[in-house]
Amino acid sequence: MSERDHYHMGQALALALQGRGLASPNPMVGAVLVRDGRVVGQGVHRYGQRKHAEVWALEQAGDRARGATLYVNLEPCCHQGRTGPCCRSIVDSGITRVVVAMRDPNPLVAGKGQEWLTSAGLEVTAGVREEEARRLNEAFAKYISCRKPFVTAKVGATLDGRIASGSGPPQWITSPESRQRVHRMRLEADAVLVGIGTVLQDDPLLTDRSGQPRTRPLLRVVLDSRLRLPPDSRLASSRSQGDIIVFCGRRPNRDRRRTLEETGIEVIPTSGAGGRVPFAPVLEELGRRQVVGLLIEGGGEINFEALHGQVIDKLVCFLAPRILGGQAVAMFGGAGFPRLDQAPPLAFSRVERIGPDLMIEAYPKSSGPAVDQPH
Repeated sequence: MSERDHYHMGQALALALQGRGLASPNPMVGAVLVRDGRVVGQGVHRYGQRKHAEVWALEQAGDRARGATLYVNLEPCCHQGRTGPCCRSIVDSGITRVVVAMRDPNPLVAGKGQEWLTSAGLEVTAGVREEEARRLNEAFAKYISCRKPFVTAKVGATLDGRIASGSGPPQWITSPESRQRVHRMRLEADAVLVGIGTVLQDDPLLTDRSGQPRTRPLLRVVLDSRLRLPPDSRLASSRSQGDIIVFCGRRPNRDRRRTLEETGIEVIPTSGAGGRVPFAPVLEELGRRQVVGLLIEGGGEINFEALHGQVIDKLVCFLAPRILGGQAVAMFGGAGFPRLDQAPPLAFSRVERIGPDLMIEAYPKSSGPAVDQPH
């Protein structure tokens, strides 16, 4: 990989990031066309505008695309979808070289795009800044493979892992800087999920307040086996700010269901053991609705159920420089793991200072990208 390839792929990755909140359920893709050392075309994919990043870049470049090099963070598509195959447009434009960060995990592509380009006589270089590209579209990679959302569990806690004091009204534990980062995570997600305990305790809105545009409204999901969601809660009263789904037990109270549905909230009964709403049918239904990224912002019980059920694909902890101790609420509750060797191992991938707090990112060792050194 040359320094020039590294640099221009960085430009493509930066462009792809502009697709946050705007590309789903498609991947975030940026494209840069370079001829004689100069950028002659750029493109970003936004779902509402249909055209792929490569096509936008080609249109901007016009005749200057002939003999140019295309840098794109995801393998160009070779199939007919909402748009025609990008590979055909690339070949027809006269581009002579294509530099790709990562192979498209979509089974309809999965290397076929690169084969199309090489068979047409173009030089293809793959794997440039691949790890960054994989992180960028990790949610899409899972969704397109199994049609279930990539699940990120977000936890805000004290240094000793407590998410709330044992008494008194709810209080913010993490800093405004951390909370702003969480809103960026909501921007990147298609849905946010909590348990009814969090709603009753904190009365959250669960809206995306990043201030950035998004193509799809943030879907707000509540696991509420007995339909205890108060109709006058801030969540239920803000129906106009995004769709709300409540997953409940198999035989919900008819009056409570009718009350919620009359406010515009969708109620979906599910069957599960122990009076709890199981994650499996929830994830299946969200996948059916093209939820690519799901953000869990639950309490200790929901967090443990998700961890124990191997639902979590990535864990993001915001740790504040405070210690509560005593009977304060732990960020993972439930029954716990009786032995250390039964606890699922995690691989730290990133540590970052966010205001006065630390953000720690980790993946279950059975999934996720390779681990970076903390910085």
